[in-house]
Amino acid sequence: MTVIIGALLFVLYRQLIIEQQYQVTQYLESETQRYQHLARTVDRRSFAAQIRAADPQTALIAWRNSYDMVGALSFMPEDMPMLPQTRDFPILTGGPDKLHILTGGLVMTRYGPVLIATRTDNLATLIDKFISAAATAVMLTIILTLALGYLFSKAILRRLVQYNRLSEQIERGHYNTRLPLSWRQDEFDMLALQFNKVLDILENNLMAVRGATDNIAHDLRTPLSHIRIGLERLASKSTDEVSEDCAILTEELDHCLATFDAMLSLTRIEEGQQTLDLQELSLAQLCTDLLEMADAVAESNGQTLSLSLLSDHIVHGDKYLLFQALYNLVDNAMKYSGPGARIDIIQSGSQVQICDNGPGIPDESKERVFERLVRLDPSRHLQGTGLGLSMVKAILSRHNAQITLSDNVLSDQHTGLIVTIKFRA
Repeated sequence: MTVIIGALLFVLYRQLIIEQQYQVTQYLESETQRYQHLARTVDRRSFAAQIRAADPQTALIAWRNSYDMVGALSFMPEDMPMLPQTRDFPILTGGPDKLHILTGGLVMTRYGPVLIATRTDNLATLIDKFISAAATAVMLTIILTLALGYLFSKAILRRLVQYNRLSEQIERGHYNTRLPLSWRQDEFDMLALQFNKVLDILENNLMAVRGATDNIAHDLRTPLSHIRIGLERLASKSTDEVSEDCAILTEELDHCLATFDAMLSLTRIEEGQQTLDLQELSLAQLCTDLLEMADAVAESNGQTLSLSLLSDHIVHGDKYLLFQALYNLVDNAMKYSGPGARIDIIQSGSQVQICDNGPGIPDESKERVFERLVRLDPSRHLQGTGLGLSMVKAILSRHNAQITLSDNVLSDQHTGLIVTIKFRA
């Protein structure tokens, strides 16, 4: 700000100097033309009378005739140039301002050289006053700028200190800490808002990790305890009983390994580390293969599994992964719907629906079931890893498909579940 104001004042100063020089030049030029014309049109006596009548407050005119000096001066200054060249010279007066500075030169007329000059010390005084005022303005601007800069920096530093203190709290593990927002809505508030969003995501991820850790510990504690007890009892078992107990322990270990394998596979799919074997697939054929695979399981559970094919649709995808995702959904429907349930597979264009008449899923849990290791069965009496729907969503996301859960309203008292898969182009 100080530099800008200083530059503007310098420009005004230069403009003032230029304007002063222009006005002096124009005035001397007009007076030169006037007295040259006067010398051509009047006689010597009239010419002298006109010079004596000139107002010394506006212009100083002096002419040396044959006898003496005529005009405001008693002598002609030496080395005066011919106009338009000019020179400054001082004169003494009897007024309060005894010393005047004039600018002028000689002009040649029919009656000889005439000195034409104008007073310029008033303009010089004006320029001096302007310089003094400009210096004062620049000093005041510097002082004001420094004061405002100091206050502004103190305000910024105060907020930075506050942010630093809160960040130290976050570093110590207080992840519920948030940066405050002010009424200004400035850049700091934008940064604080974005930082708070990052903290929200971080806190949610930490809660998810803690929940996943608790779920893993809960799911693996029982089989690992069984394995430990089984290993302790092997020493007291007979040879014939060892093989049977080893088979049971192996099954428990397979369940533990299946959980870790599923988590690794899910991570590879979500991070795009698993390469897809893309090919053109018929959704109708995929659903037909699904029915053939799951029909025997449904029949053994006393359940009814049906397939409705309305219009075929071709998708580009990995046949093994898409079949795995659809089978997981049908397997969940058979597992949680209970004996005697009805499961319908409906394929229409790019949409596949799996409907059942089971207990359904509460609205508040419809999104949570897609999280890792989330199981709505608090007792966990049904065997599983809690990764099935997470795997399904990851696979469908890789295939540019969307999955939604909605209620299958069968009556006022009973509601099932509808799983809708929509493949986008």
